Amino acid sequence: MNLPIRLSKSSREPIYHQIENQIKALIASGQLSTGDPLPSIRLLAKELEISSITIRRAYQNLEFGGFIQTSQGKGTFVAEVDADMKTTMANQAVEESIRKAISTARQHELSDIEIIHLVEALLKKEEN
Repeated sequence: MNLPIRLSKSSREPIYHQIENQIKALIASGQLSTGDPLPSIRLLAKELEISSITIRRAYQNLEFGGFIQTSQGKGTFVAEVDADMKTTMANQAVEESIRKAISTARQHELSDIEIIHLVEALLKKEEN
């Protein structure tokens, strides 16, 4: 299984954290469902061209959080995540994206009003 994970090596966010957040987002959005298999640590490390230690850390954190389950000799699978948790995860993912957008806007010296107008304009475009 190929996971649509995109890593930014220039980001200040650790790689293992990027992986965790993206897998959580895939679960929250329903792209990954309860029982879906995840790639092995070694395979995902090879696909993403990073250390298997990094994948192991991400998987351990996801398992500790109740998002995935590992079964010795069988593999790693998406755990059952209740609807409230999926909503919370989705909100956190969107909030993080908005934070990054606000940070970028502030770097370009946009005022709060300019940021709000930009968001409103984008929302109107999305409606159409």
